[in-house]
Amino acid sequence: MQLQRSEKARLELASRVRALNVRERGALFLADGSKTLDELQVLLQDYAGMVRRLVDDGYLVASSGLTAPSIATDAVDSTSMAPVKASTPEAATPLYAPPPNAADHFDGKRSLATTRMFLFDICERMFARKAPDLALHFRDALREARDRESMLDIARQIVARVEQVAGAERADGLSERIARLLPAEPVAA
Repeated sequence: MQLQRSEKARLELASRVRALNVRERGALFLADGSKTLDELQVLLQDYAGMVRRLVDDGYLVASSGLTAPSIATDAVDSTSMAPVKASTPEAATPLYAPPPNAADHFDGKRSLATTRMFLFDICERMFARKAPDLALHFRDALREARDRESMLDIARQIVARVEQVAGAERADGLSERIARLLPAEPVAA
């Protein structure tokens, strides 16, 4: 389920008085009704649960999915600095539970190349800044992986390290995505 800004968030963005920090306000800008909780957490590299707090505090709500949010919903009247009223209806129910499937929807072809690129991306996002030696180790291993089994072995190592750094829920989501990207196991005759 996608997240969008609530009226409380619109007032925060339009106000000169700031209750949220820069990162939290950035999350509000990204919540346009087309991104899920998990997508926002990945985009913001949110390991401390900032997006979840914004949901719990009523700044972000589940979008109804019936209409796309209007660009005018965040417009500000330049003379009074008051927010312009939204023309689209809002869902009033905040989202408290994560979506049942943490993996992104994927309709592409399964391949080792796609899996390798996804794992390179995870290495960059998760390890490049905080553990550059570990990121280099994983990148080198990914370059050497030529078959499904070696790619799966490296993927397991990466997921295990992600679990240590970001928790089991994030690691489970990555595992699901990797399973959708890897080519099917060859059938032994």
